[in-house]
Amino acid sequence: MELYIDTANLDEIKQAHDMGVLDGVTTNPSLIAKEGVDYNKRITEICEVVRGPVSAEVIATEYDGMIAEGRVAAKIADNIVVKLPCTVDGLRACKTFADEGVKTNLTLCFQPLQAMMVAKAGAFLVSPFIGRIDDIAEDGMELIRQIRAIYDNFGFETKVLAASIRHPKHVVECALVGCDVVTVPFNVIQQFMQHPLTDNGLAKFLADYKKAFGGS
Repeated sequence: MELYIDTANLDEIKQAHDMGVLDGVTTNPSLIAKEGVDYNKRITEICEVVRGPVSAEVIATEYDGMIAEGRVAAKIADNIVVKLPCTVDGLRACKTFADEGVKTNLTLCFQPLQAMMVAKAGAFLVSPFIGRIDDIAEDGMELIRQIRAIYDNFGFETKVLAASIRHPKHVVECALVGCDVVTVPFNVIQQFMQHPLTDNGLAKFLADYKKAFGGS
């Protein structure tokens, strides 16, 4: 399963990249606005750090605007993936970009038919938001399972990218059901290698060594 980081913070991206396991980056207008930087400049900076797919989201909500913004974004770097909403206009733009050889990430997916439609239109990625579904007392992981089954049934090549990840358990569940990609906030990535038994075991090994051989 591929691991992306969901952020526009360069320090977080560099730290995750230095772990040696980062496959890509997702951003959105909210994340870049939070950083207080120029949109295209920050996307360019991210692409200089990460060679894997970098999703750059359009701000326009209608087809012509999406196409115009997406074409500008696609010229920033070869690894740009144009991020579009799961709407009718987003679907149309997805098909246009697919015909032009531009990769797309269809975001804000909340039901399986959206995922089926964008796969038919040639999306590279689809991003179901599992945490936001959990927030309204529904089962976000069930959506992942449904999309995985539909894609496997019909041989769709679109990758399932689980977004709105809230905790490591989400990531474990995604891996178990065969999700292709997860995009995860840095604070959650930091938890992946943490366990109290690891810390306690390491402390005991060091204490035993010190007791036997001395030193600090």
